[in-house]
Amino acid sequence: MLRIVLYQPEIPPNTGNIMRLCANTGCSLHLIGPLGFDLDDRRMRRAGLDYREYADVRVYGSLDEFMQHNGQPRLYGATTRATQSFHQISYQAGDAIMFGPETRGLPAELLAGMDAAATFRIPMLANSRSLNLSNAAAVVVYEGLRQLGFPGLQ
Repeated sequence: MLRIVLYQPEIPPNTGNIMRLCANTGCSLHLIGPLGFDLDDRRMRRAGLDYREYADVRVYGSLDEFMQHNGQPRLYGATTRATQSFHQISYQAGDAIMFGPETRGLPAELLAGMDAAATFRIPMLANSRSLNLSNAAAVVVYEGLRQLGFPGLQ
């Protein structure tokens, strides 16, 4: 299945919503610290509706730690600076799809270390603001799952 990676997430309800997405799709959720909240935050629990027990959630101190513990998966990064759309990627089981912090996105220095083919954007109107993080994750996850034939889903 796919791995959803949240790089330094800041808003508990977004992480809770993505946790719920993972619980319902079989994707795993990987949180790269520092986190902008405590995992026991009441707002995150409310958004996640206590889905943590149904989701595979892991926390790491750094992106390097995530990569080492997960066998160096193919890593894709969401950014408004990318030229290709999320649907142009050919997703494979085990791919890691990374989203940045809500207020600033993935850092430029992190993106600079990624091949342009490993970054994507979600098409939006010109001069619009970014989508909500949990909405963006859902859009991309379901495209990846569609390409994989919705494995294990009914």
